[in-house]
Amino acid sequence: MNPQIEKLIKMFARLPRVGNRAATRIVLSLLADKTGRATALAETLNTVSSTIHPCPICGILTDGDICEFCRDTSRANGTLCVVRDMSDVIVFEKSSVFHGRYHIIGGVLSGISGTTPADLNIAGIQSRIKNENIHEIIFALPNTIEGKTTANYIMSTINDENITYTELASGVPLGGELDYIDDGTLTLAFGGRKKL
Repeated sequence: MNPQIEKLIKMFARLPRVGNRAATRIVLSLLADKTGRATALAETLNTVSSTIHPCPICGILTDGDICEFCRDTSRANGTLCVVRDMSDVIVFEKSSVFHGRYHIIGGVLSGISGTTPADLNIAGIQSRIKNENIHEIIFALPNTIEGKTTANYIMSTINDENITYTELASGVPLGGELDYIDDGTLTLAFGGRKKL
């Protein structure tokens, strides 16, 4: 195979949930397309990668100084949903089960992968509690040992007895990832969240 095509396939195959087969199909489809999709994709990707950045307050991707969630005063209802990454925010927004503010931490603590608290966006949570009058922190992290460890660590760093800590309840299986869960299950889990 042409080395340039092979390099492009390898780059696509590195994307989450895209294996070598799917990457090959994507690349060959783009190269065979005569409508200009490949050029449009490259231009859009270049523009987006140079203008989009994490919100300095919550970590949501934005092209502004702060994201639309942090600007939206109707979301300042005292609840803060701590999630692993942007894909979790998208899942919640599609299901419309949460109308507060988010805080993306960028992963979970893991001894195996070497992820430490310094690698995560945890430090900003304490200042958000004061600045945004947060009274409930909802942990919507993966239902794994690493997710539970991360939630416990975050709780141990917060010195505020007035905060209620909750997590998603039934419906989210142990080891489950949020982006694989349907809207009904997510609604049930969110409605049945429990105090930690």
